[in-house]
Amino acid sequence: MKRIWLTGASSGIGAALAEILLHQGHHLAVSARNAGALHALAERFPHQVLLAPGDLSDAEQVQAIGERITEHWGVLDTVILNAGTCEYVDTRHFEAAMIERVMRANLFSASYCIEAALPLLRQSAQPHLVGVGSSVTYLPLPRAEAYGASKAAMRYLFETLRIDLAAEDIAVTLVSPGFVDTPLTQKNDFPMPMRWPVEKAARHIAERLDKRPYEIAFPGPFIATLLLLAHLPKGLQLALGKRMARTSNAEPNP
Repeated sequence: MKRIWLTGASSGIGAALAEILLHQGHHLAVSARNAGALHALAERFPHQVLLAPGDLSDAEQVQAIGERITEHWGVLDTVILNAGTCEYVDTRHFEAAMIERVMRANLFSASYCIEAALPLLRQSAQPHLVGVGSSVTYLPLPRAEAYGASKAAMRYLFETLRIDLAAEDIAVTLVSPGFVDTPLTQKNDFPMPMRWPVEKAARHIAERLDKRPYEIAFPGPFIATLLLLAHLPKGLQLALGKRMARTSNAEPNP
């Protein structure tokens, strides 16, 4: 049994992952802005769920959540930072405020949570920090400037933390999903190749957590394709990106 803090637990990958982890017998502190969904989960698993709702882009609220977990458990074995959002850039009406919103929701919120979580992880015999990034960081894609930049920053943050926390034996894993059928991606109006059902994605992640890998990236063929395209000359990448934008009005949100 592990004590796990899971953010973004009210929907999508987070909600599906919460179900799996709770059925495995773990204890979960669950965070999201949708307190109603978290309460429903706590009613079904009353002795395993610690409610920790709040706006994770607010540093003071995250600090209060950390204090709540400290008061009840005093330790965390695993932290899974899954909360995030996506907005698409229209360069004809470029909005710097959008970049700020997405960075705050995806990168700053994760940073606030890491600050609150590290003292608790240091009390565990096998501490594990997990961040849900995106496969979009492998290749620049149309209209993904805000989302991709926030996830690229998150990748760098976690890969650097892996180095600096290694001396304390705090494992760091980055999850890099492709397209997953969630409420966020259901808003997309473009083709999403190799899209996985959310339950399949959550199982894939859960089955690999105990091994504490450096990265969990899926689906394999989709990731391999992105990595191959990422090694093309920049001119060819630009031509490919222009074609995607022109033919599919692509707004990629892996």
